[in-house]
Amino acid sequence: MTSRVWFITGASSGFGLYMAEKALENGEKVIATLRKPEVLSDLVNDDLEKKTQNKQLLVLKVDVTIKEEVKAAFVTAKQTFGRIDVVFNNAGYGIISEVEGISDANARNLFEVNFWGSFNVTKEALQYFRQNDPIGGLLINMSSMFGVDAPPGAGFYAATCVICSILFDFLFIPIHFALANLVMIFCPGWFKTNMTLVNAVVEDVHPEYAGKSNLGSMQLGVGLIRGDSPLLKDARKLINKFWDLSKLENPPYRIAFGDDAKAAFSARWTAIKSDLETSEEWSKDLAFD
Repeated sequence: MTSRVWFITGASSGFGLYMAEKALENGEKVIATLRKPEVLSDLVNDDLEKKTQNKQLLVLKVDVTIKEEVKAAFVTAKQTFGRIDVVFNNAGYGIISEVEGISDANARNLFEVNFWGSFNVTKEALQYFRQNDPIGGLLINMSSMFGVDAPPGAGFYAATCVICSILFDFLFIPIHFALANLVMIFCPGWFKTNMTLVNAVVEDVHPEYAGKSNLGSMQLGVGLIRGDSPLLKDARKLINKFWDLSKLENPPYRIAFGDDAKAAFSARWTAIKSDLETSEEWSKDLAFD
């Protein structure tokens, strides 16, 4: 496989940063995009500075919720490297809150970043995959096990994951066959990144749920943010899995990573199967006479 060009969003920390480092270590070219200007100097350390000078790394300030910035970044990436082979759609964050407890502002901003931001990047990615010779590319969308099954304290975050996954389901078949594109949805469980340690927003507990046992997930979330939960796994080991998957000729579409993520998939499948069985009797005799 020849050297590929990666376009990575949310590259300031966590999976985005680790994926950028992994690609660079393997001689590939990377467009690393991130939102906060003050993080740029931290990302471009001495080693990455050399890669920048060698035209292996391009660091761009991008807010994925601003279409113009996303478009401009893709234009610059194409002008710099001539093509874009892999888009790692990773920018996003989480909120720990009951559905009733989240503020309107936080809920709407979460969708702006996690859904509309992802959509903005996806639209541009497909446009530039069409310009490749040969046509096509690999689109990786970072989701979560919460996009399959989620605790009460992650309702709105889970909703953004679910709607992104559904959108990709409708997108997958036409672009796969028409454009020779490959699509993957990554659904990791709990891993130690800034997603849990720094970037998550924690809302105050809704008064009606204060002290109630069904909010154990809220206390769990706080432990995860502190970084002292035994549930947190090694993010860099996961990146190695991501890397291996990205090189497959026919990769799987939706992948669970970790026993907790597999358990979430299993729980959802069990629930849907039960719903289907319950629906059997209620779906009879509904046609016109």
